[in-house]
Amino acid sequence: MPFPPVEHALHQPNGLLATGGDLSPERLLAAYRRGIFPWFGPGDPILWWSPDPRMVLFPAEFRLSQSLRKTLRRHAYEIRTDTVFAQVMRACAAPRDGEGGGTWILEEMIAAYGALHRQGHAHSVEVWMDGELAGGLYGVHIGAMFFGESMFSRRRDASKIALAHLAAQWQRRYGDNSPIDCQMHTAHLASLGAREIPRTEFVARVQELVNCKSARDFEFDPDLFR
Repeated sequence: MPFPPVEHALHQPNGLLATGGDLSPERLLAAYRRGIFPWFGPGDPILWWSPDPRMVLFPAEFRLSQSLRKTLRRHAYEIRTDTVFAQVMRACAAPRDGEGGGTWILEEMIAAYGALHRQGHAHSVEVWMDGELAGGLYGVHIGAMFFGESMFSRRRDASKIALAHLAAQWQRRYGDNSPIDCQMHTAHLASLGAREIPRTEFVARVQELVNCKSARDFEFDPDLFR
């Protein structure tokens, strides 16, 4: 599943590397192992990206606000993993407040990542409140790397709760030097402690970490914030 070297990616738009191909599990895994991900809109060909710099969250740098810390300590929620993966993807695809109706999480993306999920490579972190799905995130797990794709909230701070648990579990399981990939800069991610690093550094970390031994399951420890 060849891709061009990431150094060939365009500067404008930042990171556009290739077009075409398919979204088979084999091609997706080959892309992530090289620091590449798909992102395209309705009517576009499949577009493959590797931006420079790359937005990442080092688990130890997750920024806990006082209000979020209190929410985590109250524990008026339940963390589940992989129980409603497709629902999480569809919730991430729903329009956000103040945004238009478009989404890049198209039906073909939902089908492709659903196939990755069935193979044990794509996972969801879910926040449940009062018996309902309140928020969460999904992404791809290879070795000691988690490549975040998208997150959503239906209740206040629900996506932050999911990311806080992911960061805490990742730090406990893989240490401080295994970043969570956030792909591109957003003010929201920056407010939570994510930062940009050079693509060369990111790709070097990915090539090392995807070959590390990963945990046999994607379960989260129940005592992360107790």
